[in-house]
Amino acid sequence: MGTVSNVVVMLGGGPTPVINNSLRAVVETCRAMPDRFGTVYGAWHGIEGILKEELLDLSAQSAEEIALLRTTPAAGAIGTTRYKLNAEEDMRRVVEVFRSHGVGYFFAIGGNDTQEVALRVAEAAEASGLDVVAIGIPKTIDNDLGDPELQLVDHTPGYGSVARYWAWTVQALEEENRGSSPADPVLVVQAMGRRVGFIPAAARLADPERETPLLVFLPEREPTLEELTDHVADLVRRRGRAVVVVSEGLALAAVGARHDAFGHAAFSSAETTVAQRVVNHLNTVGLPARGLARGQVPGTEQRHAILYASPVDLDEAYQVAHKAVLLAVEGADRVMATIRRAPGAIYRSEYDAVPLAQVATKDRPFPKAWIAPSGTDVTDEFVRYAQPLLGEDFPAVPVVAGRLRFARLKPVFAEKRLPDYVPAAHRAPQKTR
Repeated sequence: MGTVSNVVVMLGGGPTPVINNSLRAVVETCRAMPDRFGTVYGAWHGIEGILKEELLDLSAQSAEEIALLRTTPAAGAIGTTRYKLNAEEDMRRVVEVFRSHGVGYFFAIGGNDTQEVALRVAEAAEASGLDVVAIGIPKTIDNDLGDPELQLVDHTPGYGSVARYWAWTVQALEEENRGSSPADPVLVVQAMGRRVGFIPAAARLADPERETPLLVFLPEREPTLEELTDHVADLVRRRGRAVVVVSEGLALAAVGARHDAFGHAAFSSAETTVAQRVVNHLNTVGLPARGLARGQVPGTEQRHAILYASPVDLDEAYQVAHKAVLLAVEGADRVMATIRRAPGAIYRSEYDAVPLAQVATKDRPFPKAWIAPSGTDVTDEFVRYAQPLLGEDFPAVPVVAGRLRFARLKPVFAEKRLPDYVPAAHRAPQKTR
């Protein structure tokens, strides 16, 4: 595509601390090439914004506010959604909106479901005779995008920051448990990650020398409540106390689980939690020590805690999105920009492309080889993989009058040119599963 065309960039799925730095990269890189890219629009609340023709004019924003996206967490800047694009009329509507606004480039920042959206939009545009280049940009704190061998995607933007969050959180939990163990010998804490264990595994980064009495339970190795209790009791007998990290996606979470439009469990919306079930059971059966088990369930803070953000993660979120725009300029289409790990002992990331069809809707589990034989820990190989992603410094988040200074984009929207439209899935009562 050699002519100037407008751009739509959207966010999809759950946010991360660094997602807006990918958004920033798209805007700044497109601005630097006015001979190729016209107006850059942000889809207001993801694909729903496209369907409703709600396109925020990102080209109308000041350079200062766009720069502030670097350390603006979560998805408040342009919004995200978990809307499942599956109706033919929805697909036609997307094409109509793109045609009406001269859109020739579509950048989709998100996980495997969002990459499917990018692929389907590209296919629908082609079928309608509209020339639209669709490029995916990876994002997910779960780190479940790609292949189990980590060849397509080494890791995703967002994971390094949530891994740092858990490394630091477990360090602080260890201080709590060590000091309070006469009264509270067991501290149970629950990590996000759905049915994939990369996030709870990051707890081991708090203690690579394995000095803390730490147990980590991943969804890839399902313990029964009784087995989990036995492991905790054995550790308490040996060490007098235990810090226990459980995945929100353990089978124990089946009670009261709710699901989003893609069928993914939304555990933070459930009637109960794995951590609470474990705490209740431990205190019912009793511990081999005086005192009680206590629980802690960090919630969505894990994916918006900008003060925990990894500088490595921030930089890679920008660079992979910058690569996505360059791929579009080079003539690539229906690919996702990706992060790969350069060979050698010193960590260095490289940026490439993979076909959208290879990553769309595909979940990768935590590698079995990285689960310790006991099923209650991870291996040193995982530590070597994840530790470089944490980074060494704090992010420089501006503070004005004692408050964090986040980007605040002006509500300048493209003029609507089409009749109002209600997304197909919003016309029927939502099902609760």
